[in-house]
Amino acid sequence: MQGKRKHHSAEFKANVALAALTGAKTLAELASEYKIHPTMITRWKQELVENAADLFGKGKKKEASQEATVAELYRQIGQLKVENDFLSKLPGLNLTGRRNGK
Repeated sequence: MQGKRKHHSAEFKANVALAALTGAKTLAELASEYKIHPTMITRWKQELVENAADLFGKGKKKEASQEATVAELYRQIGQLKVENDFLSKLPGLNLTGRRNGK
């Protein structure tokens, strides 16, 4: 029977990857110290190197993009509410989807 997979926190992964980047210890020493397979350390190190640029630039763009999307959705909700209020005041228009008298 296989054991359960360990789920490591992002902070733990970052610490291990940074330790691997410093080169003070070999991959085998780090694997022994942190009780992780060397392949995982190598993968985390690669991810850290590949995504380091995102920390300094793209993160702010994503936040601005999300804020713009939320603002646009609120604008659309407001417009639909105004249209709905206007249409609900028209005589003879039934917005419930039911026929009159039934």
